[in-house]
Amino acid sequence: MCGRFSLTSDEQQLNMFFELSGGTAPYVPRYNGAPTQMLPVITNMNPKQWQPYRWGLIPSWSKEIGRVPLINARSETIHQKASFKYILKEKRCLVPADGFYEWVHTGRKLPFRFILKDESLFAFAGLWDYWKKPDGEIVHSFAIITTEANELMEPVHDRMPVILEKQNFNDWLFEKNDERIHKLLKPFPSDKMKKYRVPEAVNKVSAEGAELIIACEPLDLFNGELF
Repeated sequence: MCGRFSLTSDEQQLNMFFELSGGTAPYVPRYNGAPTQMLPVITNMNPKQWQPYRWGLIPSWSKEIGRVPLINARSETIHQKASFKYILKEKRCLVPADGFYEWVHTGRKLPFRFILKDESLFAFAGLWDYWKKPDGEIVHSFAIITTEANELMEPVHDRMPVILEKQNFNDWLFEKNDERIHKLLKPFPSDKMKKYRVPEAVNKVSAEGAELIIACEPLDLFNGELF
């Protein structure tokens, strides 16, 4: 799964990497992006600007905002569910990030940060939709698609977010062929990623700041392998 991620670059870096003209709101870097927060996404409807959307998908057909945010969608089943078929076909987005977190439970909740080897920006494959409140206000929201874990991720968790290769950004946003869309939803290569342990302060949803992504000493947790 993916329940927390970071986007620590400045806005200029974000705009350059994704070839954007800018955003539709003031930009705030996130060291601990969490569900229900407003976070930048780039949609197929507005591919040249980032927009702040609520993390936790609220489909347009929903009667109310669910108590448990729909933060992830499984790549293996989204095309089979009637409720997601239209969204998958018509409402896809890029979710900019530069890292994500997952936890090992050993009596303590030990967080690890996963990033690209070159520590560059990247994008998760996302779905978006809008929902109208009873008072008429429109809420835009998104979910991150997950897939099976790669070799780097597997000792920590059996799922990981779908990270798109940069050359596939436009394909994810605009491709119409179902088979080609599904082929993009695969584990990112392990040899292009790295992980490291970060402070347990990140466990608190309200925590923010650069100190959350500082590397901690590795621990001997899995059969002699240092994490």
